[in-house]
Amino acid sequence: MPEKALIAMSGGVDSSVAALLMLEAGYECAGATMQLFHNEDAGISREKTCCSLDDVTDAKAVASRLGMLHYVFNFSGQFREQVMQRFADCYARGETPNPCIDCNRFLKFEALMERMAVMGFDYVVTGHYARVEYDETTGRYLLKKAVDETKDQSYVLYSLTQAQLRHVRFPLGTFRKAEIREIAQRHGFVNARKKDSQDICFVPDGDHAGFLERFTGKPCVPGDFTDRQGNVLGTHKGIEHYTIGQGRGLGISVGHKVYVCEICPAENRVILGDAADLMSDSLIADDVNFISVPELTAPLRVTAKIRYRHKAQPATAWTENGLLHVKFDEPQRAITKGQAVVLYQEDVVVGGGTIVG
Repeated sequence: MPEKALIAMSGGVDSSVAALLMLEAGYECAGATMQLFHNEDAGISREKTCCSLDDVTDAKAVASRLGMLHYVFNFSGQFREQVMQRFADCYARGETPNPCIDCNRFLKFEALMERMAVMGFDYVVTGHYARVEYDETTGRYLLKKAVDETKDQSYVLYSLTQAQLRHVRFPLGTFRKAEIREIAQRHGFVNARKKDSQDICFVPDGDHAGFLERFTGKPCVPGDFTDRQGNVLGTHKGIEHYTIGQGRGLGISVGHKVYVCEICPAENRVILGDAADLMSDSLIADDVNFISVPELTAPLRVTAKIRYRHKAQPATAWTENGLLHVKFDEPQRAITKGQAVVLYQEDVVVGGGTIVG
């Protein structure tokens, strides 16, 4: 009897080809599209987000073409609590969230995996560009970078546990994006040339502050821009409008280029400084998950990424009192609270956590 795979289908080309590849590999497959929120609740139009009805229609069309059953699961409650609320809470603390990591963690690989088990499937399959391998020597599942490093998504998957890695499949990990589009075109998929989603699904216009005002019902409160000595330089529009390292859209002129260096929510203050003030060679992270090793018992040489598009840099990592410490060989720009730090050894993900300092 073939193993059964539940394919997380977003309506995009990647998850559609993932379904095809699993069928060709001999798995019994069904598609599943997660309804995460009602577009009108987030104050956006149907045309601007990857969660629109058109996307559900595209997923259903591909599933039908492949002869698969297709389900739509309403996870809007979990999404509101675990992704949108976390997003709002993070900004309220003066941090910068990564909702894609939370969505993967709490929706795709928690809620959907629970549904997988109830329905009697063996695997959850997604269109992520990453690889999973089993290491016979250590007895651990490894998360590895995709072959196409320009599309690699291992950074947003660092929270996967050993139990979850045992039941996930990433069939696109050995392909390049151009190959995936060619496969989709060859099989006549309606989404073969569909544009990739680049934005946060519930903030497709990039107006984080506008979303937060609608979601929380609270207006952004103006406050002081100050320098590092506390001198007032101007008025900001509300801390929700800013993130560490930002140098554009500040709306003030002080005679030289300045950047957001710190956000102080308790004082409703945004501290500006020079480019040099953004540089730091160390960080601390909590909510840590290790993959290739069960724990760090001694300092470990790694490369570390502090943002999705950040090139991993040489560093030393260790744990102390449950916190992950990372010291880079060279100072890095704009290490930001709320973002993830992910550790690598070559193409293997060691683990990661949320930056807190």
